[in-house]
Amino acid sequence: MLRSPAVVITMTVLVWFIAAFLLWPNANLLVQTFFPDGQFTGRAVEKLMSSERAMMSLGNSFLLAVTLALTVNAVGIFIVLVTEYFRIRGAKVLWLGYATTFIYGGIVLAAGYKFIYGADGIVTKFLAGIFPDMDRTWFEGFFAVLAVMTFATTTNHMLFLGSAIRNVDFQTIEAARNLGASSWTILRRVVLPTLKPTLFAVTILSFLTGLGALSAPQVLGGQDFETITPMILTFANSTTSRDLAALLALVLGVATIAMLSVMTRLERGGTYHSVAKVAAPLQKQPIRDRGANIAVHAVAYVLFLIYVFPLTLVVLYSCMDSAAISTGVLTLDRFTLENYVRVLSQQSALKPFIVSIVYSALAAIISVGGLLFVTRLMLKYRGWLMSALEYLLHIPWILPAAMIALGLLITYDRPNPLVGGFVLSGTVVILLLAFVIVKVPFTLRMLKAAFSSVNGSMEEAAAIMGAGTLYTFRRILLPAVLPAAAAVAALNFNNLLDDYDTAVFLAHPLYQPLGLQIKANTDGGASVEAIGNTFVYTVLLMVVMGTVMYLVYGRLNRVRRSPRARRVPLQRVGGDAGTPNADLPEGATTEESSAAPLR
Repeated sequence: MLRSPAVVITMTVLVWFIAAFLLWPNANLLVQTFFPDGQFTGRAVEKLMSSERAMMSLGNSFLLAVTLALTVNAVGIFIVLVTEYFRIRGAKVLWLGYATTFIYGGIVLAAGYKFIYGADGIVTKFLAGIFPDMDRTWFEGFFAVLAVMTFATTTNHMLFLGSAIRNVDFQTIEAARNLGASSWTILRRVVLPTLKPTLFAVTILSFLTGLGALSAPQVLGGQDFETITPMILTFANSTTSRDLAALLALVLGVATIAMLSVMTRLERGGTYHSVAKVAAPLQKQPIRDRGANIAVHAVAYVLFLIYVFPLTLVVLYSCMDSAAISTGVLTLDRFTLENYVRVLSQQSALKPFIVSIVYSALAAIISVGGLLFVTRLMLKYRGWLMSALEYLLHIPWILPAAMIALGLLITYDRPNPLVGGFVLSGTVVILLLAFVIVKVPFTLRMLKAAFSSVNGSMEEAAAIMGAGTLYTFRRILLPAVLPAAAAVAALNFNNLLDDYDTAVFLAHPLYQPLGLQIKANTDGGASVEAIGNTFVYTVLLMVVMGTVMYLVYGRLNRVRRSPRARRVPLQRVGGDAGTPNADLPEGATTEESSAAPLR
């Protein structure tokens, strides 16, 4: 391994990256909290225990995390069942409505809900005209945050649980029905148990999302509902209370690790699998009880309206003039494109959008490009060292974004030899580094799967013919994994485009990403033009994200359906190229042909 200069350089850079940006910032956070002057002190713990506001935020975060895990599972399981398992009329339309969270989430969704249901929102103004004495702040606090986050975070259920339920063996359902089991019994005793691993995974994600929530509590929480992460942001902005912010970040990190450990242990308690040699594809099940069928249809379409209504109003009001936005009027004579003209023509309005695109594109390219060679080395040179490095690269998955951002902020606010003596805090570089760091685990896992699917005999043949490591990687391996790498880069770009949780800690004052601009427009006192700009930002984000999702998933689906992606019969060794091997059963394929869909 050490004979190749390219391998040595890659390993050196990798070890430096892990030490400088994954280990030392988080270790320094511990040092600054408990050893600020070189000696142990519990002053930060005392300050935390004596702060009623901080303790209340801790309780609110855990309350939100536990409640959100329950509500997201309830809604997520239901929408997956009505779109994938039960025979529901209009299921494809329902799926499109539920899938709007793929392109409409985070700070953008929270801002949209506030503009519609907030104290000065469109719906609130309409209701206040009918009920003058109503409380205009009805959509604030715990209920508002829980409702928004519940409908915003069912994306994981649509992705993972939907895929898992499509893989349920229909023969097990038929066998249970033949034994006299009812539809409810089959769902409860046959279908759901096979989904336990996926349900544990999405439950963990929902809990951690609620625990580290920032945008929704900050936009909709009001004065009476604060959570940990907004408190970390508040304390981090003051040099005298940064130790308290660091301690809260550590509490958040410990809680995250503890939750992962507990759920992993529970997951080992029992998993059910189908043992059929050939699984039958799932067929949608009818709801035979008429009353239950009507009720399920009604709830499904009510949820559809809840998902689609805010999105529809945002799109419509992005084409209304300032007077219509301020009064909540929606008429054709108010239709105008002045909001789009203003955003796309004024530099001050367009700048946040351009900044977000540049940051997201650079982070996506750097994360994928930097890990391509690293991933290959981890698969080629297996051992305790590579395993240790791989585990360390997963640190951003087990630590909340607030803790990572605060660690970078505190560690590099002064010259540091790990980065050549430069100060990174307050520069445009530190946010880009944070974006790359948080995307490392996901990118590593996806690239590892892509490299694992490449036929190893091609690399062996290149080595036998005298090709070097770099030449083999550039001419053989890279073309094979390039489509998957491009898809991962596109998904990273989408995810970072409207980021707020990381940018709010590390963004440069002169280069504010879009998430911060949208949050500023939700604050009280924002002008009508600023609100109109936010509507336009939302539509532009959805167009960009939707285009990227189509290019990623639409292209892969076209490749799978294309003739080139179909499996071809294995050729006879040493025979004519066009003669199939008669000794193999029909449909047998080579390893190379089975990997064709990745091209």
